[in-house]
This record gives sequence, C-alpha cells and structure tokens, in this order.
Amino acid sequence: MRRTSWLAAGAGAVVLVGGVIAAVLLSGDDDEAPAPRARQYSAHSACLLTDEHGVTGSEAAPVWAGMEDASLATKAKVMNLPVFGPDTTANAVPYVNTLVQRHCDVVIAVGGTPVAATRDVAGRTPKTRFAVVGEGDTKGNLTVIPQAEGVRAAVARVVKDAVEDDGGVTD
Repeated sequence: MRRTSWLAAGAGAVVLVGGVIAAVLLSGDDDEAPAPRARQYSAHSACLLTDEHGVTGSEAAPVWAGMEDASLATKAKVMNLPVFGPDTTANAVPYVNTLVQRHCDVVIAVGGTPVAATRDVAGRTPKTRFAVVGEGDTKGNLTVIPQAEGVRAAVARVVKDAVEDDGGVTD
C-alpha cells in the first residue's frame, strides 16, 4: 500500500511540474515587446480655445471631435483650454497667447469671445496658424471654418493640413 502511495504522489508531482513548464512555454515569447499602454504622439499639436463650458459645450463638441479624428489619423496631440473669467476679448487674449507660446501647429477657437480674441492675436502673430469657427473670410494665417453640419470634418482637415505642412506660416 505504501508503494502505491509513493507512486501516486510521484505521478502527481510529475503532472504538476509538467503543467508549470507548459504554462511557462505557452505564455509567449519574451522577445516580444508589450503593447504600449499610452498613445505615441508625434511632435505636432493642435490647440482649441473654448468658452467656460469647454469641449462639452454645444458649439465646441463637434470641433473637439474633429480634432480627435485628426489626432487619430496623424498622431498629433490635441489639447484644449477654456477661457474663464469675464466674457471679454481682453480677458481671452492671454489664453490665446498661452496657446501660441505652447507652439501649437494650429490654434482653433470656437465661441464668440474666444473667436474674437483669436482674430485679434492672429493679426499680430503672422507666424502662427489660426482657425476660427464662425463667419468671415479666410486670409493670411487665419482660416475660417463655417459653423455648419460638416464642421467636424472641416476641423479635422484643418488640423491634418497644419500637421502635414509642419505647422507655422511663412512670411
């Protein structure tokens, strides 16, 4: 009886060790790099200036969605900055200047006051590319994106163009 117990215990140990070895061998190749956990971005960026409602505001949501679409296609980083405080152009201008100082390939604005401030700064900052959602004419370093049903796709195109042109506007 003792001999059978020893044989059973030995067989169990062999099965256990075999299972561990099989699990290690089937777990994958150690030479494979693990999939990155964070998205790998290019050196390009597009920045959105909004009112205090941020990217969830009714005007800004489709603009932000277009920027995210472009980011997926180009690997450009997208960021947003809401304007807080008094609803005046003078209050919003420093926010636009912040995005210029961040060296965004394109600064996009949506909403009355952010658009007015961006138009003001664009006139004084010819080497930066700007886009505003609203009405008016495209000229120089300022692109106007009409507020219409296709605003998401239009914004994505503006961001892609800015990234492909390597950002900036030449004199």
